Amino acid sequence: MGKLFGTDGIRGTANVYPITAEVAMKLGKAIAAVFGAKGQGGTRVIIGKDTRLSGYMLETALTSGLISMGMDVYLVGPVPTPAVAHLTKSMIADVGIMITASHNPAEDNGLKIFDGSGYKLPDDVEG
Repeated sequence: MGKLFGTDGIRGTANVYPITAEVAMKLGKAIAAVFGAKGQGGTRVIIGKDTRLSGYMLETALTSGLISMGMDVYLVGPVPTPAVAHLTKSMIADVGIMITASHNPAEDNGLKIFDGSGYKLPDDVEG
């Protein structure tokens, strides 16, 4: 697969590698493995998104990967990126994921991952 993460998560054109449903599902499984998914009631993830149409595709695929590995997923819908960081910490979640490409063109999208403290993952974890 190669290196997926850039300076601020994974970004690119929707439906073009790496911003595909297949990669999102595999990423969900990988996140669950890294954060030690324990089954229902064990490991929590908060997922927010912006209003890009492709966010619905990525949210569903990402959720499928996470749930298949035993994570509890909380979908918070369209919210600003700082809300996901805050909710991750305040809801005592293990990880937060924001589906957004921020200021990039509308055909783009991306995935930004936060640790349980609401901070961007360190580079060694993204590896």
